[in-house]
Amino acid sequence: MPAVVVLGAQWGDEGKGKATDQLGASTDYVVKFNGGNNAGHTVVVGDEKYALHLLPSGILTPGVTPIIGNGVVVDLEVLFHELANLSARGVDVSRLRISANAHVIPSYNRTMDRVVERFLGKRQIGTTGRGIGPTYADKMNRVGIRIQDLFDSSILRQKVEGALLQKNALLVKVYNRREADVEAVTAELLSYADRVRPMLIDCSLELNNALDAGKTVVFEAGQATMLDVDHGTYPFVTSSSCTAGGACTGSGVGPTRLDRIVGVAKAYITRVGEGPFPTELFDEDGDRIREVGGEYGTTTGRPRRCGWYDAVVARYASRINGLTDLVITKLDVLTGFERIPVCVAYEVDGVRHDEMPYDQSAIHHATPVYEYLDGWTEDISRARTFEELPVNAQRYLEYLEAVSGSRISSVGVGPEREQTIVRVPLL
Repeated sequence: MPAVVVLGAQWGDEGKGKATDQLGASTDYVVKFNGGNNAGHTVVVGDEKYALHLLPSGILTPGVTPIIGNGVVVDLEVLFHELANLSARGVDVSRLRISANAHVIPSYNRTMDRVVERFLGKRQIGTTGRGIGPTYADKMNRVGIRIQDLFDSSILRQKVEGALLQKNALLVKVYNRREADVEAVTAELLSYADRVRPMLIDCSLELNNALDAGKTVVFEAGQATMLDVDHGTYPFVTSSSCTAGGACTGSGVGPTRLDRIVGVAKAYITRVGEGPFPTELFDEDGDRIREVGGEYGTTTGRPRRCGWYDAVVARYASRINGLTDLVITKLDVLTGFERIPVCVAYEVDGVRHDEMPYDQSAIHHATPVYEYLDGWTEDISRARTFEELPVNAQRYLEYLEAVSGSRISSVGVGPEREQTIVRVPLL
């Protein structure tokens, strides 16, 4: 049985949760391998709408084991709040498992995140202020705190004290804030130990054993390709590996075990926060896409920046990740547009770029080169086969497939589970 990676092929918010949820009936494990509660998935099941922030979307599917991998940073307060909310709505959350190697987000890193962003002013990155970046920085600086550290109070206190040596000096002397109290931070983290202990596993061992036993494992990415710390529009990126390689490092499963890499992209494109965005719209079309598409952050509520589909980004994501399949979501949002532009290249200082420029400055100054396709006015929300779509919607998808570097296997025509056209089964 396969190991399938599902990831964002744009700047995030593409509908990865729905794509993963679509695989649920055939899936044994769903693994979140990067990020934290700085981004969310929205999944609609019947009349119920679930906004997931830290948890893998597989937690909504009976029989699936959801796992938070070692590549995730975990805010324990958020974790248990989210679990309590789902439990109150009748969702069985007892199946959740967490890698003992995952790092926790201590309260002082949430403070650091917010004060640093304010300090940067116009140069701010546009973080969510949830402590994600500082926690990944601690991980790389080897002063991070892992979940397994919660079970030895002496070691935990030493680690908190070591991490705060520098941070308290910065908080007081640079940012004019109060220092964090070692004892209070330690006590807060220890308060979660008994509740989290039954969930902990050796993530690598569990998943490799599952694959050996013929189980199906889906690896679910947070954020997206263009926010990847190595391959995104740096420095306006997240702090983790959102691409296919991150599925391996964030879970302990080797690359030779991955069978399919599924990229998810909207029929247009959006972005949240700062950073370059060549096809961004500042007119009525952008406002219309935002309102019809409900383009507001699942976690933050921030309005998303909206633009036309960018095939340069799609080809880049296909190459970086080695995509085997592309899932297009929210095609229904484009219903009613007379003409629909598709960005096929960038122009930078009079020079055409068919591929993503390696020079960050060039991306900032890129002007989109558009091809235009005829739109459609028919309601497509009830279409369940490609042939049921209006001819112009079919042509639009065929064009996206031709310019995106990967076959389109599935198309979303609405937010609900069943509002999906499957051209090629993902499992």
